[in-house]
Amino acid sequence: MTQSKQILKYLENGHSLTPRKAMVEFGVMRLAARIKDLRDDGYAIKSERVTVPTRNGTAKVASYSF
Repeated sequence: MTQSKQILKYLENGHSLTPRKAMVEFGVMRLAARIKDLRDDGYAIKSERVTVPTRNGTAKVASYSF
C-alpha cells in the first residue's frame, strides 16, 4: 500500500495527522507532499495549525483531517 493510501485510510477513519505522527506511524517524511497528492486526486482534506511541544518550547505545525 502506498504512503498516500495509508494516509487516506487513516484520515477516513476519523483521525487527524501531524508531520511527526505521520513519520512515526507510516515513515512519511514529507506529509505536506502526500496531502497535496491526495488533494490533487480530489479529496477535500482540511488543515489547521496546532501548537505542539518541542525541546525548546512549542511550535506550530499543520494537522490534517477530513
